[in-house]
Amino acid sequence: MGATGSGKTTFINAASGSELRVGMGLESCTNEVQMSQPFFLDGRRVILVDTPGFDDTTKSDTDVLKMIAAYLQTMHKQGNLLSGVIYMHRISDIRVGGTSRRDFTMFQELCGKEAYRNVLMVTNMWGDINEDVLAREKELREKDIFFKPILDNGAVLLRHMNDPESAHKIIGNLTGVDPVVLRIQSELAAGNDITETGAFAQLNRELMEQAERNRQELEKLRVELEEAAQAQDEETRMELQEESEKMEAELLRVQNEATRLASEYQAELRRIEEELRARAG
Repeated sequence: MGATGSGKTTFINAASGSELRVGMGLESCTNEVQMSQPFFLDGRRVILVDTPGFDDTTKSDTDVLKMIAAYLQTMHKQGNLLSGVIYMHRISDIRVGGTSRRDFTMFQELCGKEAYRNVLMVTNMWGDINEDVLAREKELREKDIFFKPILDNGAVLLRHMNDPESAHKIIGNLTGVDPVVLRIQSELAAGNDITETGAFAQLNRELMEQAERNRQELEKLRVELEEAAQAQDEETRMELQEESEKMEAELLRVQNEATRLASEYQAELRRIEEELRARAG
């Protein structure tokens, strides 16, 4: 798991010899959950699962949650347990922005504290190792707003040096460990609806905050629209009207995300079950 462009697919290809399609720059390429070809490490058969980030450029966060949750629930129902979860982060990022923090927060909600002992926090895109990069790594390790809480509860921080040997060494930390059930898997196995999970609660908080920002922006546009009408500035009025309509549509979309997730989740679950059955058969 990890933000868009963090190197998840490149890592999987390096480790497994797969040829999963890799995105360029910050544009998302992984827009569905996909599996590597099997390979052997330390005498064990390994399959890596690639997931889109919650900042995907082609799908909404609700769609990403729907796909990941359905896949994890299906794996759990079929008795295929995870050895662990690898979270990828670009050490080359000078700052950890809001998007990356949001992705990491969703990751924590999906896993749950009880699964942190099976989590590897992996930094990549090192390039030249200098004092600035080492300082960023230290910040990630020691600050509460970054990785410290998850590291304090059993997760391990590692470096990926962008080659198969490094990838295998990282994965070796998870071969032979007791399998783990993630929080969202436990929640769904207990009969909870997708909208009753901790991951959705976090996503819904963010959606409501976005909706409030949209409402405030829409109110400003309405005031400007009224002023343009009074000034008989038809060109500005038409531009503001168009912008206002777009904002209203976006506000409605955000408000309806929870309902859409609840109605579409079962269909996604059936699709994933059929897909995994076909792969196995």
